[in-house]
Amino acid sequence: MPNARVLAEGLEFPEGPVAMPDGTIILVEIRGKRLTRIHPDGRKEVIAQVPGGPNGAALGPDGKMWICNNGGLPRSPSNKPAPLQGADYIGGAPHKNYISSGTIETVFDSCGPNKLKGPNDLVFDRDGGLWFTDLGKRYERQTDNGGLYYMSPGGKDLKEVVFPMQPANGVGLSPDEKTVYVAETPTARIWSFNITGPGEIKPVETLYRGERGVCIAGLGGYQMFDSLAMEANGNVCVATLIKGAISVIAPDGKLVEQIETGDRATTNICFGGPDLRTAYITLSSKGQLIAMDWPRPGLPLNFLNK
Repeated sequence: MPNARVLAEGLEFPEGPVAMPDGTIILVEIRGKRLTRIHPDGRKEVIAQVPGGPNGAALGPDGKMWICNNGGLPRSPSNKPAPLQGADYIGGAPHKNYISSGTIETVFDSCGPNKLKGPNDLVFDRDGGLWFTDLGKRYERQTDNGGLYYMSPGGKDLKEVVFPMQPANGVGLSPDEKTVYVAETPTARIWSFNITGPGEIKPVETLYRGERGVCIAGLGGYQMFDSLAMEANGNVCVATLIKGAISVIAPDGKLVEQIETGDRATTNICFGGPDLRTAYITLSSKGQLIAMDWPRPGLPLNFLNK
């Protein structure tokens, strides 16, 4: 782990880091069911308690922290994610958090007649529209599929853009916002979809499952993808489970490098610091937030860095 520095420990399955302009990091603790601010000295400040399973976070155009809530994930005795859904599941939804007061407001819990199952990761486009993924849910003998969704600016409408996916996890936009990338967890695949308008993609011709995008990358061996962030040059930086690394994948699908982190449950990454050259990474089985110098700058995020 080159230049790795532990910023905070004792976190209860951290995810969804957001590097704030004031130098603090806001993240979610899935097992702890809370939104937490990490100060530069390592101090932890609880912003809000979030019932269910807060999973991803992003600063919105309204200045509020938007959260994807997966509804609750079961835990094994070792404090690692269990494969099947538990009995404490409350239903998934995107929320927005009033940072100053800690108030949580549910935005949507359904798309048309269909309930959201496990909203996971999210990114805002320059117009304030929200792309987010739904991981779905696994039960002993059945699976609720995940997908990719788009909420129009201001939260007026919600659209199911891609369904089903196996399942959908990390999501990011290319620098020109003409492409949306989605990571599938168990397949360790990165999918790219050509954006033609707000919440609209151009389907591609397929031979088998009716896929609407292009699979640009898939790793061999036993590896799985989690959440992701984008570099300014368009590379996709995706947290890679089992391997315990951040995999850097070019837009053409080439594996640029894998930077190991020392935790098999490496779940998310964001960029901050001067010139966005510091990577903040959640190591969820260790309960740590770490920082490391990054070889390339991250992509500025709408409403946060630009």
